[in-house]
Amino acid sequence: MTKNIHALIIAIDGHSSCGKSTVAKDLAKKLKIAYIDTGAMYRAVTLYALRNKLISGGEIDKEKLNTSLKDIDIQFRSNVNEGTNETWLNGENVEEEIRTLEVSNNVSQVSALGFVRKRLVELQQSMGEKGGVVLDGRDIGTVVFPNADLKIFMTASPEIRAQRRFDEMKMKGQNPTFEEVLENVKNRDLMDSTRKESPLKQASDAIVLDNSHLSPQQQLDWILEKLTQMDVDF
Repeated sequence: MTKNIHALIIAIDGHSSCGKSTVAKDLAKKLKIAYIDTGAMYRAVTLYALRNKLISGGEIDKEKLNTSLKDIDIQFRSNVNEGTNETWLNGENVEEEIRTLEVSNNVSQVSALGFVRKRLVELQQSMGEKGGVVLDGRDIGTVVFPNADLKIFMTASPEIRAQRRFDEMKMKGQNPTFEEVLENVKNRDLMDSTRKESPLKQASDAIVLDNSHLSPQQQLDWILEKLTQMDVDF
């Protein structure tokens, strides 16, 4: 039986800086369905914590952050002129600021907090429960939507991921060293895969996409082929 794309949930999980968001955005645009960048949600909470001095010396004031969650409003809005999806925190466009190295260096420890994950998972499930959605993150296929119709686990070597992230940050006017970015990638891999709450791991029924040597278009074509094999109407 042919499946309606607008009733499906597509989960894309994987390591940091492996291009999950890029391919998820391209896929959502191609299929004309919604896109939810769950990683951006954790970055937004991290930015809020940094701005409000809830992170100091690498330590999080967990009690204050937990209390503050009710004051954190995260939305995704489409920029029609740019053709992009933007993250808004409490009415402010923070899409660029949440991608800085400072946020990257703190987001793994924030996302490891059980009360943060519980709140954001609830929001993500509410956003995507009706289907017709692509979500990318670390635990979409294992925790957020374990019954997703298509699960993809993306990866690439740390060096390749670091180079991609380094190039992206340079283009945005940021000036990290490659060594700093590579260290961040490796540290996040370790923290994401060993944390107690919803660790990064491949779902047993996920399809692995190693994009070390694939262009964004090749990755998109690969996923579209998987949907075709599932007899999805798009």
